Amino acid sequence: MSLEVKEKTQVRLVFLGAAGVGKTALIQRFLQDTFEPKHRRTVEELHSKEYDIGGVKITVEILDTSGSYSFPAMRKLSIQNSDAFALVYAVDDPESLEAVKSLRDEILEIKEDKYTPIVVVGNKVDREKERQVSNEDVLSTVEMDWNNSYLEASAKENANVVEVFKELLQQANLPSRLSPALRRRRETFPKDTNFRPPMNKTNSCILS
Repeated sequence: MSLEVKEKTQVRLVFLGAAGVGKTALIQRFLQDTFEPKHRRTVEELHSKEYDIGGVKITVEILDTSGSYSFPAMRKLSIQNSDAFALVYAVDDPESLEAVKSLRDEILEIKEDKYTPIVVVGNKVDREKERQVSNEDVLSTVEMDWNNSYLEASAKENANVVEVFKELLQQANLPSRLSPALRRRRETFPKDTNFRPPMNKTNSCILS
């Protein structure tokens, strides 16, 4: 008996975390290769990019959420409607790591699935001198206890930003959602694919 479901050509990634940890900065660095040092409060913004993978159009939606806890209903809806989650904290802010722990609990409770794709991101590694969170401790908690992925990044220095998105898309299992004829391409996607859109094109980009 075949359990084949309708192929999904859309995936939604959501960035969650305390205020000021750099969620928007990571997204802007990925989408536009720009960095705005001044913190701007986000309520909720949805970015959409279309990619062409072997003739199949894939829409990647990236949801940037508020770091404020005054929107619990909005956050719950964001979690319900998303496929993979980036939980962002700042390496110079231990409290933001506590926020990641409670957000993860909330995601697992809402999704009712302990295998929900989650990538924990320690942002602002450019502030190494101000670091207050040990990456060894977080790595061991996230990978051993939580069985999730962990990356450190810097939106400011463009370190590991593309890797964060590649990890999210791999975990969202996007390749297996392509048509069966393209399944054999799975091994090359997205490792050999550059997900950064060309600078001169804003609406969509073609991946070779």
